[in-house]
Parts: sequence; structure tokens; C-alpha cells
Amino acid sequence: MENVSNLDRLESIKSLQSTISKLENALSQMTQKGVNITLVKKRLKAVRIGLAILENVWDQRPHQYTQIDVVEARDVLIDLLPVIENSYAKSKSGSPQRTLLERRIKALELALQAIENLSNS
Repeated sequence: MENVSNLDRLESIKSLQSTISKLENALSQMTQKGVNITLVKKRLKAVRIGLAILENVWDQRPHQYTQIDVVEARDVLIDLLPVIENSYAKSKSGSPQRTLLERRIKALELALQAIENLSNS
């Protein structure tokens, strides 16, 4: 985790913040429509935890999440990664969407790595 460049750190933080924003918007819209929001809520919590763990590792920012929260987040992020990878595979080469998905995948992989390192220490 120490050998991650400052650019990759910045892009990963921004990517996770963007993902949180998108999930918050989706949650709001789905709540208004009265559809099942369980999955979106789980993903939102997991991405928030992933961001908090990265900020903790890289910037020594404290987080309020329990070990159980972190383990649950890890499982949700592991399940989310193939969904994003599938979208990436379908995206056009060189498109802004593909770049966004590349950064999101990298950010999630780094968050998962940070969670694993935290769990093993």
C-alpha cells in the first residue's frame, strides 16, 4: 500500500467519492419510486467504508467502523467488482466511461487490499 503513487491515491479517493455520490442519487430515486433499496444501501455503506479505510491507511484519518462492518464491506466490494468489470468489458475503448470504470476498479481493488492489510495486522 505504501508504493501507491500520489496520483493513484488521489484518483482512487475521487473515484470512491464519485461512486458514493452516484449511489446516494440512486438510493434517493429508488426510495421515491418505492422499489427495493437493500442492495444499493449495502453497496453505499461498503463503498463509504472502503473510502474510510483508504483515508485511514494513507492519511491516518480515524474511522468509526467496527471490524464486523469492515468484513461485511469487504464481502460486498468483492461482489461488486465483477459487476463493474463486466461494464468495463462492454465499454468502448478510449471512452470517458471506460476511463471512469478503470479508475473505479482500481479504487475498489486498493480498498480491498487496504481492508485485507488491516484485517491481517
